[in-house]
Amino acid sequence: MEKLEQYRQWIQQVLAEHNKYKPAHGNIEQFTIFDRQNDRYQLSTVGWDGDRRIFSCLIHIDIKGDKIWIQHDGTEVGVANQLVELGVPKKAIVLGFHDPNARKFTEFAVN
Repeated sequence: MEKLEQYRQWIQQVLAEHNKYKPAHGNIEQFTIFDRQNDRYQLSTVGWDGDRRIFSCLIHIDIKGDKIWIQHDGTEVGVANQLVELGVPKKAIVLGFHDPNARKFTEFAVN
């Protein structure tokens, strides 16, 4: 239980850090979603860039069992790397955006 709570805090910390960097153009709102009950966490954007509607998910992370599943990572630095720097073991991180057959070629968990 302590490990789960630590993972939640670290995920929220990483998302909050990324949320500090706002889109440079357009009327775009960026926000975090922390669903602690279901362990789903996102950084999303919504708004307008001129006459173009913007809605996207920059980062989506789930906690499933004892693993952190990175479902989407639209950052350059890599959320997995940031979590490892905070203390999450690589074997506790699944790169869910990779094909299941390709995950075995990464340094991270397969599932």
